Amino acid sequence: MKKVRVRFAPSPTGPLHLGGVRTALYDYLFAKNQGGDFVLRIEDTDTARYVEGAEEYIMEALQWCGIIPDESPQQGGKFAPYRQSERRDIYDKHLVEILKTDYAYLAFDTPEELDEVRKEFEQNGDVFAYNYITRNRLKNSLTLSKEEVQELLDEKVPYVVRFKMPVDRILNLEDIIRGKTSVNTDTLDDKVLVKNDGMPTYHFANVVDDHEMEISHVIRGEEWLPSLGLHYLLYEAMGWEKPQFAHLSLILKPEGKGKLSKRDGDKFGFPVFPLNFTDAETGNISKGYREEGYLPEAFINMVALLGWSPANDREILTLEEMTQEFDLYKVHKAGARFSKEKAEWFNQEYLKLKSKEEILVLLKNIDGLELTNFSDDKLLQIITLMQERATFVKDIYNDGIFFFQAPKEYEEKAVKKAWSPEASVLMNDFSKNLETLNFEPEILKQAIHDFAESNGVGMGKVMMPLRLALVGELKGPDVPDILQILGKEESVLRIKNAVNNIQ
Repeated sequence: MKKVRVRFAPSPTGPLHLGGVRTALYDYLFAKNQGGDFVLRIEDTDTARYVEGAEEYIMEALQWCGIIPDESPQQGGKFAPYRQSERRDIYDKHLVEILKTDYAYLAFDTPEELDEVRKEFEQNGDVFAYNYITRNRLKNSLTLSKEEVQELLDEKVPYVVRFKMPVDRILNLEDIIRGKTSVNTDTLDDKVLVKNDGMPTYHFANVVDDHEMEISHVIRGEEWLPSLGLHYLLYEAMGWEKPQFAHLSLILKPEGKGKLSKRDGDKFGFPVFPLNFTDAETGNISKGYREEGYLPEAFINMVALLGWSPANDREILTLEEMTQEFDLYKVHKAGARFSKEKAEWFNQEYLKLKSKEEILVLLKNIDGLELTNFSDDKLLQIITLMQERATFVKDIYNDGIFFFQAPKEYEEKAVKKAWSPEASVLMNDFSKNLETLNFEPEILKQAIHDFAESNGVGMGKVMMPLRLALVGELKGPDVPDILQILGKEESVLRIKNAVNNIQ
């Protein structure tokens, strides 16, 4: 049985989109499930749209996601090189071969000549296509004599190489995800295989590379479905065994119809790229999941379930568990709708699974947090209290900011609800009691209870103004726990500040 080999072949024309990450992940999971190889190949033949730094971005993004290729431009491999721009001699060799067949021809038409024909068609209410009908009236090696062709070549007149689509032939196509379909070749045009600069187009280069690299399965987005007939015929023309194909459905907008885009991310406040990406021309920064605080394992788990369901509808799976379960035949035909809320839920669930020590390391690696005055023991105590409530590691700091900074102001609604002249007196008296106490949560809890009882008031009459004084609003973990972490001196100081400053 042929060894399973798959490739992820992005173009360095911009950052890696969420859909690209999913394609790479499914490639990886399928390969590893089948004991095969996962290849990263950079398809950089589109020089006009090349973006500086995009290739490095793609590699860094896959690294962060834990999708590690077996072969790549960085790692090399027996089928190197893995950049199409470095494989020109291979394409040239196979171009000579296909030109010996009846499947390819040279086209010398200038852009201006093609525009004229296009206008003619438009005037008649038709759409122009370079196909089995029009090629017989255009300037190519099918309509010119051998002598005329040679003369043009000798004069170094620019030309492209086009695929000669067969006439009126039914192609029976097969897709692992979508099943069997058919297409009549009369509906397909004569695509350019090699541009006038000698560089191959995607169609020719990817088929040559997939053959040369012994790719067994091609997993890619559904935008390539219209090209499947051409690719079938290219394999036929070259006399090669074709791989199996699987076309993934779109990742859909959170609301409405259509494909998820960066614009949706901007509108609804979520990233569509794995890492931050800076546009070199504009300087604009597109948000990334990494920088927004997502854990890579949570991100990958979320992406995996955008189009695939494991057994028993489990939702939390490690990369290893996904690898064991993944089945390309169980990938959904329908598009998967992205949900910001679900993405955040995954992160929250994975954060809960982290040890306190792991979170401490992550917390200390976040730039801009004032943690220098806090011992690891104190930070671990705060993490213990805040972990269950947090969606992101940074939430432990942001939602627990009162541990790190005394309130500078007090929430207006909370003041109206919890503070009064009576509360001010109670807090002043309670602060004196604290001076004598051992700051252990159970002792503090009992002290609050005893103080309320001795003053003939309910627990809420003490707890609410006390929380307001310590936090600045009516939220946070249990008050005795807050007192214990703040310590006696800081707690008393905050209560006195509240007594003096809340009107």
